[in-house]
Amino acid sequence: MRFRSKTFAIFVAVVTTSCVSIPRDGVSPEDYPSRVILMLADGAGLTQWTAALHAGSPLAVQSMPVVGLIDTPSATHRVTDSGASATAYATGRRTFNRAVGVGSACQEIRLRDTAAVRADPSRCDPLESVLDVARARGRAVGIVTTAAVIDASPAAFVAKSPSRYWYDQIADQYVAAELDVLLGGGRGYFEGGSRYDGRNVMNALCQGAHCITNAEELERYSPDDRRLVGLFAGAAMPGVAKRQPSLPLMVRAALERLDRNPAGFFGMFESEGTDDAGHSNVSIAEMASEMIDFDRAVGVALDYARRTPGTLLVVLSDHETGGMSILERGDSVFAAYTTGGHTGTMVPLFAFGPGAERFAGIKRNDEVGSILMDLVAGGTATGPH
Repeated sequence: MRFRSKTFAIFVAVVTTSCVSIPRDGVSPEDYPSRVILMLADGAGLTQWTAALHAGSPLAVQSMPVVGLIDTPSATHRVTDSGASATAYATGRRTFNRAVGVGSACQEIRLRDTAAVRADPSRCDPLESVLDVARARGRAVGIVTTAAVIDASPAAFVAKSPSRYWYDQIADQYVAAELDVLLGGGRGYFEGGSRYDGRNVMNALCQGAHCITNAEELERYSPDDRRLVGLFAGAAMPGVAKRQPSLPLMVRAALERLDRNPAGFFGMFESEGTDDAGHSNVSIAEMASEMIDFDRAVGVALDYARRTPGTLLVVLSDHETGGMSILERGDSVFAAYTTGGHTGTMVPLFAFGPGAERFAGIKRNDEVGSILMDLVAGGTATGPH
């Protein structure tokens, strides 16, 4: 019964906060955030959060005043993949599964001339992302992930490609983007070891940046106006038990660097370990460990938002993975799964700061993206994106 009561409390919080009124007319510029932090627990649905809640300590997200639910379809599938869902958040537009940063028209364009699109995927119905909008307004921009940085979720904010698997082209777009902060895995996609063309573009990525390679260097990092780049694994970073540096440390370092821009910033910080855990159908304890690590990173961002006026923090997921449920047999509580893939169930959202009330209630993923675009644009975004 104790598990049912806690889960019911989460549901009540969703319903009650969805009744918050949403001001739209007569909003002054100071009501828009200058600093926007988007945190994504890949693959985390309500059950994954419940596993973390049942593990004991209070969660950072429990103190965030706005709660919502997100419906996560892509333009082509009821069950999305990470590329399409992250593109919806990044651009306010739904697209086809496996695409990152491009619109649905790119699917037909690619079929007509695959060679030309592969040569320059950024020309295939490219979509403006919230990161692009922030940069155009003179703000700092950053990506933190425990995945390879060229993976679908982070790539949707930076790159334009009809295939999330065109890693060489996506990595080259990262080099060209010159992000203020880039932390995660995926070194092999820049050094040449994991590239089809064998090129080493690591020097170009690190040009003019603090380029670090391990947790000790990140702990000693003292921010200045140079970009911060750290790729800590050849591909994806390992699970929480072996991950160095930790996601909370990466988030803390990213915020220290992004905070130096007086105009503000946009940062997207992701845990991939939560999704890997769902695909692997891990135990409830292992899932809770990944979720708690992500929540600790949320705590770092939430502390920053509380002491820094004008900061919006939004915490969400791209989709649920595993069809996870929590069952009880005698004195034993365990996780059960229906799949090793994604599901189409809704995922939770938590928000704090200026504009947070606009995320309350039930929304589709592209609606969430449109709100993000409008908030970062300071109310000047026009129409659906």
